[in-house]
Amino acid sequence: MKATCPNCKSQSEPYFNSKDYNRHVTNETFHHYRCPECELIFISPIPENLGSYYPDAYHLIPDSVARLEKTSEQDHYKIEIVRRFVKAGSLLEIGPSYGGFTYLAKKAGFRVDAIEMNARCCEFLRDVVGVHAIDSDDPVQALRCVGPYDVIALWHVIEHLPNAWATLEAMCARVKPGGYVVLASPNPDAFQFRIMGRYWLHVDAPRHVMLIPMKLLVAKMEQLGMKAEWITTGDEGSLRCNVGGWEVSFINLSSNRLIKQVLHRIGRLAARLFASIERREGKGSAYTMVFKRVD
Repeated sequence: MKATCPNCKSQSEPYFNSKDYNRHVTNETFHHYRCPECELIFISPIPENLGSYYPDAYHLIPDSVARLEKTSEQDHYKIEIVRRFVKAGSLLEIGPSYGGFTYLAKKAGFRVDAIEMNARCCEFLRDVVGVHAIDSDDPVQALRCVGPYDVIALWHVIEHLPNAWATLEAMCARVKPGGYVVLASPNPDAFQFRIMGRYWLHVDAPRHVMLIPMKLLVAKMEQLGMKAEWITTGDEGSLRCNVGGWEVSFINLSSNRLIKQVLHRIGRLAARLFASIERREGKGSAYTMVFKRVD
């Protein structure tokens, strides 16, 4: 059975089936399709109760400011990327979870807002991180009530959104002229995806409802008046995705605990073995993009 591409409406053939290999929240089977025109990979049908596939453990909220400070260290590369283009101003993060990057952006002097679907995370963002947090699973609606901003950031969020295209349009409308959108997402053209297929960490069904090719995302953003200023699969975050991707993807090959331990070691070996290939631009497991509003 074919499915209609949510981007260009082309009739798309089945690509592969998968399960929730990463979190094991459900034993359901999810059907993935690949559009023959725009090459978008998408789940159809998308579960109506998508929020129920995010277990409480998905957001490991720190128990103190000190712990937040410690865990946010892994997000320093993100604020460094932003500050290459914008030194200060207003910033919105969509899907910040408990707010490691949000915390660093505020600490760097930005005036920060957040849109987050998890109520516990929103409470933490308000009470501990100290930013304005909107509790919503509909960023399109939430964006109508905020901004405009010098920066809007989405770190591995766009692939989670059933209304991804409407969200991009709403975001770009809330970026100031000369402002920036910074986003990262899994790369469906990755070498690792070609090898691991449905077991690839970044398939993450059903939470990742689509995998967006880089050229498609660039084209969509250009239509919305955004110019690509920087595109890479080799930044610090993307390189981490390469290593973690091999380890978890191999673990996903078995449900046996002892076998998983062996597969984890094999995954680490694969990460070292294929590192030189994945460091080539376009081959890494994730991409990071920076766009400037120029219209």
